[in-house]
Amino acid sequence: MYNAYDNLTARLRVAGDYLWPLALRALLFWEFWEAGYGKFRGQNWFGDIPWADWQKGFPWPISALGPDLNWLAATWGEMVFAMLLLLGLFTRFAAVSLLVITGVATAAVHWPGQWGSLAELWSGYVITADGSGNFKLPLLFAGMLLPLVFHGGGKISLDHGLLKLTGRDACVTDRFGDGIAAALMFAVLGVTTVFVEPAWGIGFFVIALLVGLTPLFRR
Repeated sequence: MYNAYDNLTARLRVAGDYLWPLALRALLFWEFWEAGYGKFRGQNWFGDIPWADWQKGFPWPISALGPDLNWLAATWGEMVFAMLLLLGLFTRFAAVSLLVITGVATAAVHWPGQWGSLAELWSGYVITADGSGNFKLPLLFAGMLLPLVFHGGGKISLDHGLLKLTGRDACVTDRFGDGIAAALMFAVLGVTTVFVEPAWGIGFFVIALLVGLTPLFRR
């Protein structure tokens, strides 16, 4: 019985390497492409948006770019990186870039300007604005982008095709024992959170640095 179950889950895992990254990439493509194309066809409202009391505004250093450049970067960033996700080309780079865009948008529009407790912060986990933030949708997008950062575009992607074409697929093996993998994990979490809550992001970056340097001190 256990052997049958293990064989079934092993086959589901192999099939999943083909299916779930493609489905995730297609869904995220549509969401970000639609957002970017809407900006492309619309007018720049970054400069005159009436900020509500839960909005922090564009974080530094994004705030130094000005509304016009921010609008241009958001428009083309959402469209170009969404297209890369759909094709599965430079998937990890595109996913990290969209994490940055999502983090900036969350800080600027969706995150509460002030919160005193986790319960108060979590009241902003909604789709519609209620005066304390509305970060449910961008948090879901971030959660969907993270698997693509760590796992890549899957078997049905141009990235995988290029690995096969160049013969580098044989060199791609799991590597976790040297601490670099854990450091990268914390660094990605830092990128995900630094624009929303700088203290969180800096904390993750510091942990990443310490974890990455630890093996050097053991030699």
